[in-house]
Amino acid sequence: MPTLAVAGSDALFPIHRIYCVGRNFADHAIEMGHDPNKEPPFFFQKNPDTIVPLGQDFPYPTETSDVHHEIELVVALQKGGINIPVESALDHVYGYAVGLDMTRRDLQGEAKKLGRPWETGKAFEASAPCGPLHPVSKVGHPTEGEVWLKVNGETRQSGDLNQMIWKVPEMISYLSRLFELKAGDLIFAGTPAGVGAVVKGDEMVGYVAGVGEIRFRVG
Repeated sequence: MPTLAVAGSDALFPIHRIYCVGRNFADHAIEMGHDPNKEPPFFFQKNPDTIVPLGQDFPYPTETSDVHHEIELVVALQKGGINIPVESALDHVYGYAVGLDMTRRDLQGEAKKLGRPWETGKAFEASAPCGPLHPVSKVGHPTEGEVWLKVNGETRQSGDLNQMIWKVPEMISYLSRLFELKAGDLIFAGTPAGVGAVVKGDEMVGYVAGVGEIRFRVG
């Protein structure tokens, strides 16, 4: 079973499913050609074994020439349910991590034009590099602060957690109306504007306030 390390311990967090919320930062929604004021949240999935733990490279994938970085807060659930009320949603959270939703943008673009699913663009092998989990008992529930990503020392993405259209309790509640959530589920909570391409040899450094920093090389 795929797992994530828990920061500051030898514990491992078993991963059940990975959900990603699309266009959850207004500036990124606009960047991708959409109106953030008109759209309810929508989700897509990655397979649990697409996780790349800290310390490994992100291998440049096949069948693409346009791989994009998307820096994100990752929410890990310690319990699940159906129709979870917003007011109690944070009780389901085990902790938080910093992750990357790597995207074969050219293949995603083709799928969008043809009205097809996004799996080829989003759910390929090693498409979810992710740092260790930081338990709520240590970091609380981050709601504001910087989110950024640098490539080879140059800032590409920059935003603030308070810019998320759908906050963590809201996305958990909404998602639980669509799926039965389980302990071990991860939710990638959306990315700020500035997404862009990487090539082999690039070094990506990402940061989320209250959670920390990750570093991955493109292999």
